[in-house]
Amino acid sequence: MEKEKTLQKIENSGLVAVIRLQNEDKLANIIEALSDGGVKSLEITMTTPGAIKIIDNITDQLEDDFIVGVGSVLDSETAVAAIHAGAEFVVSPILKEEIIQAAHRYGKVVVPGAFSPNEAIRAWEMGADVVKIFPASNLGPKYLKNIHGPMPQIKLSPTGGVNKENAADYIKYGASFLGVGSALLDKDMIKNNDWDALKNNAQKFINIINKARN
Repeated sequence: MEKEKTLQKIENSGLVAVIRLQNEDKLANIIEALSDGGVKSLEITMTTPGAIKIIDNITDQLEDDFIVGVGSVLDSETAVAAIHAGAEFVVSPILKEEIIQAAHRYGKVVVPGAFSPNEAIRAWEMGADVVKIFPASNLGPKYLKNIHGPMPQIKLSPTGGVNKENAADYIKYGASFLGVGSALLDKDMIKNNDWDALKNNAQKFINIINKARN
């Protein structure tokens, strides 16, 4: 998929689900529930055992409107391996130019991490498509507004501690999209194979985002 289309789809949805798996047995069910609930992108973190293989296996089964990327990437070699496996976007908790360059070499969306205003502008100047504000829980929604005051051109995505209670504020204060982990991918729902509950949870997040945008 073209990089611009990938980014547009993620931004239109407003949310990337972030998952750390122990195994891939339930991944197809998770993706189906997320997609039915309106969430169209999933970040599989490199803290998942066998993450590259999982990405390779699952991308062959995806519908055209669902996007899988890789997260917790710490070096360019990992980024390239995940891209070859089928990842359409690359997310990192840190700022490394080599990761940005590797993703763009293969025409993929890249979202490096930043904490300070200095890191955010450096990431943007290096070519980040979106800058991941991480951990967002330490900074809060208004931090995005503070960043956008002097630097409105930077696209921001808060990750870490995003939940249904603060999601609307993050959107209102300028998030291009949210990175959401356990607040969306509830462990009990997944453990109990409660895919309807997971779909409903996804729908709640999407409804919150759409309402905040309007």
